[in-house]
Amino acid sequence: MASSLPVLSGREVVRVFESLGWQVARQSGSHIVMVKEGEIATLSVPDHREVAKGALRSLIRAAGLTVAEVVAVA
Repeated sequence: MASSLPVLSGREVVRVFESLGWQVARQSGSHIVMVKEGEIATLSVPDHREVAKGALRSLIRAAGLTVAEVVAVA
């Protein structure tokens, strides 16, 4: 069974992905765009007080990570 996702703000999600090698490229409105060298995907993290679980799960999938990897860092 998958690990349960923590409730994180947009800024906390950015910190988690930064610790996993992603970098903030720019901010466009209420979304923070992150990139990683060698990755085709870009992550668009909503800068909200609480990131929806579905959105967080989608970001984790796009980054090629598992929920357990993200929970361990968060």
